[in-house]
Amino acid sequence: MNSGGRPLQLFKLLKKGTITAMLAVIAGILLAPVVITFTNSLMTEREIGINYGLIGQMTEAGLGADAFVNLKLLPDLVTLEQYGEVLIHSPRFMRMFWNSVFLVVPIIVGQTAVAALAAYAFSKLRFRGREPLFLIYVLTMLMPFQVTLVPNYIMADKLGLLHSPGAIILPGVFAAFGVFMLRQYMLHIPYTYIEAAKIDGAGHWRIFSTIIIPMVKPGISALVVLLFVDYWNMVEQPLIFLDDPFKQPLSVYLSRVNQGERGIAFAASMLYMTPMVLLFLYAETNFIEGIQLSGIKG
Repeated sequence: MNSGGRPLQLFKLLKKGTITAMLAVIAGILLAPVVITFTNSLMTEREIGINYGLIGQMTEAGLGADAFVNLKLLPDLVTLEQYGEVLIHSPRFMRMFWNSVFLVVPIIVGQTAVAALAAYAFSKLRFRGREPLFLIYVLTMLMPFQVTLVPNYIMADKLGLLHSPGAIILPGVFAAFGVFMLRQYMLHIPYTYIEAAKIDGAGHWRIFSTIIIPMVKPGISALVVLLFVDYWNMVEQPLIFLDDPFKQPLSVYLSRVNQGERGIAFAASMLYMTPMVLLFLYAETNFIEGIQLSGIKG
């Protein structure tokens, strides 16, 4: 028994080690751009120019295609000059950073509130036409941004919101994704809880606020993380609905860094991704649980 079980144990250990090694390689590949961005943000502009101005330097030096170029991952001299330039000497960065905050936070708060209420209605309230109405509502989620662009533009113009943050915030608050996700999560909550609360004389608002919301907190955490990543990275909406560059978010700023500001681009990219990383680390446990129970798969 023991001798026969050893090959099986060795096979399991080998299989586990192989899977772990493969996952480590994949993780390394995915993390490589982040590591390169971070290390390059600690280099001087001159060193970055030497590392990335390869074609021009080789041409000027008369070097052929077989010439060797030394690309360094680690900086020769660690400096925070690029961060100082972005945070202190470039007020445009901080202005657009706060523009992003003032756009993303209202969308997250508004969509979470609307989605929680609508998801409760679609999952726990029994009314005629509930499923067809939910299907129609979710169909809007399947439409790409380009399809709804013109209707949103016309509505923003009619409401007098064009070229203002409201043209982005209003469609974001009433987007269908949050409703779909929280509704799928609430379907896992047994209806017996609601029946017991009704026997005790609780109304819908009390049931929603004291029973549903505490039980759906992981789903809300996952929704907040997904919404933050989605709207923090938006580019098309600000370019179309905001004509004033001083009102546009930070995501647009990174696309306008010119060739002479490569060091600033690396530092700004690190600062740009920091809020997303911190938010994910803070809500990691609830995020994973919320994704699992909502039934959404990547």
